Amino acid sequence: MNSKFISIQGAADSLSLRLEGLKPQVGIVLGSGLGSLADSIQNPVTVPYRELPGFPVSTALGHKGVFIAGQLGGKQVLAMQGRIHYYEGYGMDQVVLPIRVMLTMGIKTLIVSNAAGGIGFHLHVGDLMIIKDHINLLPNPLIGPNIDELGPRFPDMTRPYDPALIRLAKELGQELGIELKEGVYVGGTGPSYETPAEYKYFRIIGGDAVGMSTIPEVIVARHAGVPVFGISVITNEAHDNYAEDFQNDGNDVVVAANAAAGKMTRLIEKMIERM
Repeated sequence: MNSKFISIQGAADSLSLRLEGLKPQVGIVLGSGLGSLADSIQNPVTVPYRELPGFPVSTALGHKGVFIAGQLGGKQVLAMQGRIHYYEGYGMDQVVLPIRVMLTMGIKTLIVSNAAGGIGFHLHVGDLMIIKDHINLLPNPLIGPNIDELGPRFPDMTRPYDPALIRLAKELGQELGIELKEGVYVGGTGPSYETPAEYKYFRIIGGDAVGMSTIPEVIVARHAGVPVFGISVITNEAHDNYAEDFQNDGNDVVVAANAAAGKMTRLIEKMIERM
């Protein structure tokens, strides 16, 4: 058995004990400023990452670094209130460890969210953007010996974001009166924000929004054959026509994400209910 898988299984077993055998159906990743969705989880049980064997500690702004398990939309869910980022100095195996633990525990769907800069001119602060595809500029988390217990050596990525889940989100957005944009998410390493020239380059190659996370999580979920739904909250406009004194600010990103979190919470809760 692969040594990495043994470590993943050990962490999953430890978490399962803390959750008294709860079997999550849906995994959720809550990005910067989006942790308030966890407040809607009923009968919550909270487990800090630092209490699990081999787990990294989340240090990013707006990330609590805990698992929250309970009921949402009538289903058992397991949410990450804060993710692990490559820019924090962790190896890619540690970045995706929480996702692999959720996969090992048996989740059938993964929902990922993030705060992102809007590259596309159609995107503005506070918009919700369904991720329809991505461009990966981060190290691929599958590099190295394959973990055969989780998936194949060369997984297909033709549909990284599940078409049926995207259709469901659009349908529910209309029902709930929530405007939803669509676009391609570009994932970079960070932690510095991008230059105006980089924003322009990302737009030219087909990007609509840019961030520093999410894609490694999606890759390992698809490696395991689990369908993914991704959504970005646009927290700043990366339109490369800034005033001379403009500065990107991490606190502003969290504030903008918090402002949009209510819409995202309603949408995701209804999606889980309809799955």
